[in-house]
Amino acid sequence: MTTTYARGVGLLTAIVAVAMSLYHMWTTAFGPPEAVFFRGTHLIFAFALVFLTQPLRQRRTPGIEDCILLLLAIGSVGWLFFDYQRIVFRIIYIDAPEPADWFWGWTCVLLVMEATRRVIGWALPATALVFLVLALTVLDVELPVLLDQLYLTTEGIFGSTLGVSAGFVVVFVLFGAFMERSGVGRLFMDFALALTGRAVGGPGKVAVISSSLFGSVSGSAVANVMVTGQVTIPLMKRTGFRPQFAAAVEAVASTGGQIMPPIMGAAAFVMAEFLQVQYLEVITWALLPALLFYVAAFGAVHFEAKRTGLRGLSGEEVPKLGRVLGESGHLFIPIFIILAGLFLGYSAPLSALAGTLACFPVAALRANSRETVTLHNVWAALVEGARGALGVAMACACAGIVIGVITISGLGIIFTQFVLAAAQNSLILALVLTMAAGIILGMGMPTTPAYIVMVALLVPAVIKLGVVEPAAHLFAFYFAILSAITPPVALAVFAAAGLAKSDLWQSGLAAVKMGAAGFIVPFMFVYSPSLLLIGDWIDILHASLTATAGCLLLAAGLHGYLIARATWLERALSIAAALTLIKPGWLTDLIGIGLAGLVVAMQLATRRREAAAAAP
Repeated sequence: MTTTYARGVGLLTAIVAVAMSLYHMWTTAFGPPEAVFFRGTHLIFAFALVFLTQPLRQRRTPGIEDCILLLLAIGSVGWLFFDYQRIVFRIIYIDAPEPADWFWGWTCVLLVMEATRRVIGWALPATALVFLVLALTVLDVELPVLLDQLYLTTEGIFGSTLGVSAGFVVVFVLFGAFMERSGVGRLFMDFALALTGRAVGGPGKVAVISSSLFGSVSGSAVANVMVTGQVTIPLMKRTGFRPQFAAAVEAVASTGGQIMPPIMGAAAFVMAEFLQVQYLEVITWALLPALLFYVAAFGAVHFEAKRTGLRGLSGEEVPKLGRVLGESGHLFIPIFIILAGLFLGYSAPLSALAGTLACFPVAALRANSRETVTLHNVWAALVEGARGALGVAMACACAGIVIGVITISGLGIIFTQFVLAAAQNSLILALVLTMAAGIILGMGMPTTPAYIVMVALLVPAVIKLGVVEPAAHLFAFYFAILSAITPPVALAVFAAAGLAKSDLWQSGLAAVKMGAAGFIVPFMFVYSPSLLLIGDWIDILHASLTATAGCLLLAAGLHGYLIARATWLERALSIAAALTLIKPGWLTDLIGIGLAGLVVAMQLATRRREAAAAAP
């Protein structure tokens, strides 16, 4: 009986997941219904999958209490559908909610927090609960007004954040699932191996390239680590990399996938919604900072390998680039379809749907990838896509509670005034406060809700101090992401350290050192939007060249090698040169060039001494 029940639940879960995926593909192709119906249906699917797959008790199948909660969750959204005409035509904040509104409204609020807790843990539901208590006590928001805001309007649970999850995130997660099932994960690894496998520190460079490619599709740091790290971490350890450094390389490279166009993380779609711009603009702004992040990571691997005398893989272990592209290069076509759609002016979801639908037909073009074209793989991709979107769906619904409280209470204005007063009109202090908040929030919740909370509470203060909107939003976005490699709660590092069997703290510190450019570049593009490709092309080219040189010098200084092993003085001078070059401005650039020239001269002298000592 138990086995039959478990099989029945598994089949029902798969059917619900496939139905969710197909529903979102249909609405992407032919247009969604009215906001409440679209977002509500999305939430019903998410509720169903959460209560079916995440039982209250620690067991494989849902119990009677999970089934009751699921029925209540469906009822709480279904009530809005059932009595939609009355709810739409009532005067918000004036017409009192009916008894059924009270029951189903607070049921929906509580079950959103409970479902979110089951998927991503306590941090976000606890935050939502704190905001609810603040609203009803300190901020004196009346209970009927709060119910209206959170449940009976599109300013709370069913707000724009849930709309982004329904309209953008699911179809892009589906794209990632279809890509993986059609064999692209193997292509990314082979492509990276062919490019850099035989270079100095080749396996580490393979990790950086493959994780950036896969991460730009998956949008999840931990998922990226678990997919690519299974191959890259043992490979790095086998060729001599220290376990903690191998874990750091994979964690940093995987985390950067969320800022790497063309797909990025789910919060990038929320950003486009907040800024009311095309998604193409967001990925344009993010492109150069993402490249700088990976230049620094690539440089860190190279300099560490040179300092410790590591070599690359042998020719037998590395595939030929021509053969990889000849046999599997066609699997890149779906990504090019998305890019083409964006550049031609089609919406991001429609472009992603076109790329998704192309995955298996493209795989069928060549014999070596045709084996992935099966009904089982298509079905599995539809299931994985829906389940992969659960965390974002529930996080966006729960974040809607927080945003609803902030909006109705005026807390956002109060907090903005507090940040401005604490920073005493100093932009750098406001940025440091925002950075700290982003890292702390990101430690306890996924990037998307952490970014949403920062936009509501901190970004307005930064903008008031003169920062352009794209830079302010990307600043918050970056630090919500970088919490994944920032101890003590660094989820990507935890996952990578588990694979590398290395010490968590040592791996975390190595990851911070390797990803140091990611903590500096956001400050730089705040002060110089040219790093976001905003402004005159001469300024953009100048900023790009100096920032790239600065990121490489930063990696050299932190890892103790540029041309030869560096002394502590040379390392300090390299870091100083890096900071002055990354900071935009002709004066700082000239100082940086001078310091870099001094370091190079000292290193060349060291190399000559080493060569003379080694001569017979």
